[in-house]
Amino acid sequence: METTLRGVGVSHGVAIGEVRHMGTAVLEPPAKQIPAEEAGREQGRARQAVEAVAADLIARGNLAGGEAQHVLEAQAMMAQDPELMSDVERRIAVGSTAERAVYDAFAAYRALLANAGEYLAGRVADLDDVRNRIVARLLGVPMPGVPDSDEPYVLIARDLAPADTALLDPTLVLGFVTEEGGPTSHSAILARALGVPAVVALPGAGELAEGTVIAVDGSTGEIFVDPSAEKRAEMESAAAARKAALSASTGPGATSDGHKMPLLANVGGPGDVPAAVEAGAEGVGLFRTEFLFLDDSKQAPSEEKQVAAYRAVLEAFPEGRVVVRVLDAGADKPLDFLTPADEPNPALGVRGLRSLLDHPEVLRTQLTALAKAAEGLPVYLEVMAPMVADRIDAKAFADACRGAGLQAKFGAMVEIPSAALRARSILQEVEFLSLGTNDLAQYTFAADRQVGAVSRLQDPWQPALLDLVALSAEAARAEGKSCGVCGEAAADPLLACVLTGLGVTSLSMGAASIPYVRATLAKYTLAQCERAANAARSADSADEARKAAQAVLSGE
Repeated sequence: METTLRGVGVSHGVAIGEVRHMGTAVLEPPAKQIPAEEAGREQGRARQAVEAVAADLIARGNLAGGEAQHVLEAQAMMAQDPELMSDVERRIAVGSTAERAVYDAFAAYRALLANAGEYLAGRVADLDDVRNRIVARLLGVPMPGVPDSDEPYVLIARDLAPADTALLDPTLVLGFVTEEGGPTSHSAILARALGVPAVVALPGAGELAEGTVIAVDGSTGEIFVDPSAEKRAEMESAAAARKAALSASTGPGATSDGHKMPLLANVGGPGDVPAAVEAGAEGVGLFRTEFLFLDDSKQAPSEEKQVAAYRAVLEAFPEGRVVVRVLDAGADKPLDFLTPADEPNPALGVRGLRSLLDHPEVLRTQLTALAKAAEGLPVYLEVMAPMVADRIDAKAFADACRGAGLQAKFGAMVEIPSAALRARSILQEVEFLSLGTNDLAQYTFAADRQVGAVSRLQDPWQPALLDLVALSAEAARAEGKSCGVCGEAAADPLLACVLTGLGVTSLSMGAASIPYVRATLAKYTLAQCERAANAARSADSADEARKAAQAVLSGE
């Protein structure tokens, strides 16, 4: 009998297929003692396993490229953490086997992360995955991961580690459903980059029996268990109609009455550029530069290395707009040479622009590299700072840009509520705003973006978040400047219409979402988008806001 479940839809599309479950976690190794003379051999085994797992993660990252690459490289750094390795060797020295020492050392570190505030607690899933991979190698058992199957399937997991999500084969994995995660978690972002339909934060997903047929709607978050023939036909028809609409929609983003809305791409490095160009991106709205810095946590990349990487992206968009975010380090992206190691709550500490202002030489090198990379190119370069809190921050960043001789527009990201509330003040120092809705939601609602239990508060349809977007857009309009959205909110086609109605001037998203947003915007006038925006802001919850906007746009 057909039943309906609802999670959080995070990647568009429809998937219908049999359930396959993620490989089970590695069992806890037995706690047996080894003779003292075997300690050296066991320590060597542990080191070899750690290096092998780190190398495998880096190799997976190189294959995946783009957004996935820097996530997996961060996991490799986690595996090679010298303090963790010292703890493993200490435990072996007092009699533990290599696998038990790894298991116990990671458990102790896991407890520290879990108690270090919600932001770092969100890294526990990544840590568990690293531990399981090392222990599996030491035990000589298969790595945890996606199941082996010759037939396409829908993958079910408690959560998906970045190492697994990054290399999913879309020809076999029709879609995936997880119990944990949120709309802005790593897995959600990577799913959108892959174009795989996905639903997260679905309680009880693990109870779906192996082989059960389910239909997944990655747009609405609905899961239909044992769907009827009528339901399957209905969903397949809707998916076919959507695909036809996408194929028919080309050219620059605009509403049906000609109001221009540039559709830009979020990229993590040169590897993401081909997909962005193929999707018809009109430029880059968020170039995350962290990928360069994660190669080596001990020191910043050279100016020459940065120039080469930046130029590769800039050359792909001649006469287009490329918005570069300077290094956003700290919190879940720590760098040994830049971020403090002993902060009690790094998400609220020295991260983003704060880290760069504490290390002006790192900022100056990056800005100088960007200036050199843009020399002789007809690209419209814009450079923005993450985690701007007020006018003082904005002025410090603008002064640094001018000091480095950067010929570009300088901007500020709105990720902290204070920046939205005082946007006109900030715009006295910079030339544009860019709303990072992922972090803005996290800080507005005190809801970590990696924690599935608070996914309701991470929903970008929350009316309070829409109010902050409207405040920022109104401030930019009053100052005659631009205000874009580069957070994942822009990837929701319906929400893109609402954002347009709120007055934002550009939308940036993962390349796979651009055709969906372009096709949806083209169906409505600017006046309809404005009415939908007003209806959404008048609601009292995210669900009500979504339904209110949908009602306006469907003419109900």
